[in-house]
Amino acid sequence: MSKATLTISSKNNSSWSLRGWLLTKFSELPFTEKIIPPDDAAARAEILLLAPSMLVPCLIHDGHGVWDTMAITEYLNEVCPDAGLFPRSRAMRARCRSICGEMHSGFSALRSALPMNLKAHFPKFKVWSRAQADIERILTIWSECLAANGGPYLFGKKVCAADLMYAPVVTRFVTYDVKLEGQAALYAKSIMALPEMQEWIAAAKLEPDDIDELEAEF
Repeated sequence: MSKATLTISSKNNSSWSLRGWLLTKFSELPFTEKIIPPDDAAARAEILLLAPSMLVPCLIHDGHGVWDTMAITEYLNEVCPDAGLFPRSRAMRARCRSICGEMHSGFSALRSALPMNLKAHFPKFKVWSRAQADIERILTIWSECLAANGGPYLFGKKVCAADLMYAPVVTRFVTYDVKLEGQAALYAKSIMALPEMQEWIAAAKLEPDDIDELEAEF
């Protein structure tokens, strides 16, 4: 299988880069990273949710570019079907795609109020009401999936696309001291313990510069 290139931006601040990287890792498609520096104007715009369109991450494979994260997910599922990015059951695949899509297009209040920042920690962070509503919806999704499929991951014993799409949310909950209980807490620990997550976080902590605008309190 030919090698791919994945373009990403800040490992500390870019949730979409993390999603694309995790998806490519778990697809087992060989790839090299191309990193846009966090101080690049286009990268900053995307991280701060000011870009007209999200073009990072971008996967280049066999001469073709795929840059939307859901498109990357579907592409990887096609070229690496044995990786199992989606569950085997048709009903579970539909459910998985639905909650991936909800993550992809929703939760704008959470994104704005709790921007991804792996190097930071804000104990007793005050979450405003709209972001809290997003948190509650996410916890409902997790609870329903874990109850239906037995855990430890959203669709059973194997990590799938849904877990990778929600992984940056888990890091936000850690950064902003969002209290989790029961199954949700165990699920978050399982995601954070993934070797791939630990590899990403270790690299994020080596980044020299933070984006000052992300230190603002909402």
